[in-house]
Amino acid sequence: MPGLAHSSIRGIVFDLDGTLYVSKPFAATIQEAAVGYIAPLKGISGDEARLLIAAARTRLSEMNGVTPTLSAVCIELGGSIRDLHAALEAQLRPESYLVRDERVIALLDRLSQRFELCVYTNNNRALTTRIIAYLGLDGFFRHIFAIDDRWLAKPDEEMMEQVLDRLGLAPAEALFVGDRYDVDLRLPEQRGCPVYLSQNVEQLLRLEELL
Repeated sequence: MPGLAHSSIRGIVFDLDGTLYVSKPFAATIQEAAVGYIAPLKGISGDEARLLIAAARTRLSEMNGVTPTLSAVCIELGGSIRDLHAALEAQLRPESYLVRDERVIALLDRLSQRFELCVYTNNNRALTTRIIAYLGLDGFFRHIFAIDDRWLAKPDEEMMEQVLDRLGLAPAEALFVGDRYDVDLRLPEQRGCPVYLSQNVEQLLRLEELL
């Protein structure tokens, strides 16, 4: 991302899933857990729930011009973000899918010596702390902001302002890093924050060069 090296960045706000790690099998497991939540909610089979979720995702995408979050799809189908995350927390076993990457650990170790680091994620706090610990990334983050702070998914302008306030940073001083532009980065960029799109580990590791 041009210009990062010459900016006044003092802190970095990382998304978690798909940004600090990438695991397609675990992402698929999250989607299946959502199917397991929606099916009994609607009184339908798992196959019917998958079709219903896909249709809702397409409908929201066409209406808003962006790919919706799982939380948005859940709400569209009459579900509750709280109940969805209760189901995710009970069912998901990230330790069965994730692999610790020493390159990412070393990267965050170096970055933490120069910047204030935090995580801002649409995942819930319980799963977030488990994932961070399993990946060997605990101890690097000054704050963790999770969906259960407000039970509203990103993009959420009020929560983004709280993130900046808690870190004591002006928008130009806070770099937002995420794997989904519309979810993680569009709002911060509109607010005046530098942003960096990272969708694989190689892109994440390149961040240090740009800083």
